[in-house]
Amino acid sequence: MRPTDFLARAPQHSTTGDLLTAAAQRRGLSSKRLPANGDVRHLKGVSGAHYFGGPLFAKKVVQDLDVALLEPTDDWLTTLPHHFTLRAITVTTLAEARCLDGPAFVKPPSDKSFPAGVYADGGQIPGTDHLSPNTPVQISAIVSWLREFRLFILDGECRTGSQYATLGHLDAAPLQGHPDEREVRDFAKDLLTAEGHTLPSAAVLDVGLMTTSAGKRHWAVVEANMPWFASCYAADPDLALDVVLRAAGPRARLAAQDQRFCRHLSGT
Repeated sequence: MRPTDFLARAPQHSTTGDLLTAAAQRRGLSSKRLPANGDVRHLKGVSGAHYFGGPLFAKKVVQDLDVALLEPTDDWLTTLPHHFTLRAITVTTLAEARCLDGPAFVKPPSDKSFPAGVYADGGQIPGTDHLSPNTPVQISAIVSWLREFRLFILDGECRTGSQYATLGHLDAAPLQGHPDEREVRDFAKDLLTAEGHTLPSAAVLDVGLMTTSAGKRHWAVVEANMPWFASCYAADPDLALDVVLRAAGPRARLAAQDQRFCRHLSGT
């Protein structure tokens, strides 16, 4: 970090935002709560901004803040070998997803344009009145997750993590000291060794213990997310902050290998 660096927070309150702000202050990094109208012209030309907040608000401010936002590609899960996902996954458009004639798990790949969840058919997917038919949509087979974990990844290594769900219900607990910690870290290490080059240098990786139709239990990838809009749950906020700062920092410091993961401001 440099003396002029600061954490720019979206105006919406979040517990994770508070935890990251406190972590920033502990290392002498200032924070600024951005105005709700998105007018940050007073910060234009000020170097050292890092962003934490949602993608819709980011579209209003990151150009003036000169921040580069890193995120996994929309089709990342579909590019993984099957033994890392253990389910059928496709990325298509909202228009095509509305043609589904049976139940499936449906979500936007990277933003929160509609709630992720199991829909009985394509006609149940919301957003007809405000979303483009070309909005990317991820469709996957319905599976059962016993436990799910969020890992903060930096340069191919898990820096910190947290359990966040048990049987689909919120259940936060630190990864450190968790009975599943070694298995979670071993699975993540295998994944990142094989496929780490397909992720930005800073990413959030969700993994889980899945129950298959045959009743067997296996570790698998749930999804990957952008750190600058991810809850840290019970992860160490000081370590999570390192990942957030890399994932949403000054454009001038964007590494060459991360350029293809930079979010386009014209995207949704």
